[in-house]
Amino acid sequence: MKIYGFPLSPFVRKVVVAVKEKRLDAEVVPSNPSDPDAEFLAASPFGKIPAFRDGDFALADSTAIITYLDAKYPEPALLPAAPEARARAVWFEEVADTVLTPTGAPIVLNRFLRPRLFGTEGDEAAAQAAEEALAKPLAYLESVATGEWLVGAEFTVGDIAVASTVRTLSYTGWRLDDAAYPRVAAWFDRVQQREGWKAAVAAEDRIISAAGL
Repeated sequence: MKIYGFPLSPFVRKVVVAVKEKRLDAEVVPSNPSDPDAEFLAASPFGKIPAFRDGDFALADSTAIITYLDAKYPEPALLPAAPEARARAVWFEEVADTVLTPTGAPIVLNRFLRPRLFGTEGDEAAAQAAEEALAKPLAYLESVATGEWLVGAEFTVGDIAVASTVRTLSYTGWRLDDAAYPRVAAWFDRVQQREGWKAAVAAEDRIISAAGL
């Protein structure tokens, strides 16, 4: 089993955590969609990360990959069986993928990618505006983070997706405001104590260190 991409991406991290939660083994293959090799393109013809291969089966997109993983390796389930719970899990994944990540992207671009990877000056005004814009989705998450996990007692893909975005933002020096979002902060602390998350972060740290970041 292989996961193609770079673990700074919350979408790549989402799949790595899902694999670790299911106690599966997968090799993370650092891949640059801007400079793709043949192996990566065979799994991701449109250059999307993450891409994935399990034997002869390959595809790209984190949501598609996790749907496959949950069907083929159902324990522990990351997509709950109950219709309402499954829908909520997918909803929180979408909040992470289509709201939280795009809103925070200027922070990552201007405080990490440009100065650390591209050697150019970041736009701090754009980063600050994005930080202010994060208040809306974070306030929403604070209002619904009333249980152990985002979907009550079940740890789901929704938890993984939101936590993965929070970790990517942390590379910029940004941190959750415990005073403003105490429920979200406590929830994220619980995520970080999970063995699957710890294993994924350890693998991520090794790749980041090898890349000199």
